[in-house]
Amino acid sequence: MSCGNHHDTDCSEVLAEVWLFLDQECDEGRRRLLAQHLDECEPCLAEYGIDEKLKRLLAAKCGGEHAPDELKERLRKQIRVKVLEQAEVRVESGPAGTTVEVRSTRIERRS
Repeated sequence: MSCGNHHDTDCSEVLAEVWLFLDQECDEGRRRLLAQHLDECEPCLAEYGIDEKLKRLLAAKCGGEHAPDELKERLRKQIRVKVLEQAEVRVESGPAGTTVEVRSTRIERRS
């Protein structure tokens, strides 16, 4: 997804990492970049708001029970895979290292 405006951080990257941002699982530098983008980009801020409300709802309805750490880790991995697929990011790890491929579509608006 792209709003059509230029940002230092692409919309698809921000939306792919919005749950990491919400869970405070990214480093401070990345957190600042994502926050700056959300301040500048109304469509991404709206999506962030939906995700934030969902996170609060899940915490309120499921907050009494604690899942085992192994389950949490499996869920995190599955969510990361789906988020990367949705953002059209492919990550492959092998003996030679890790390869990351990002597909992006650029949308230009003309006045």
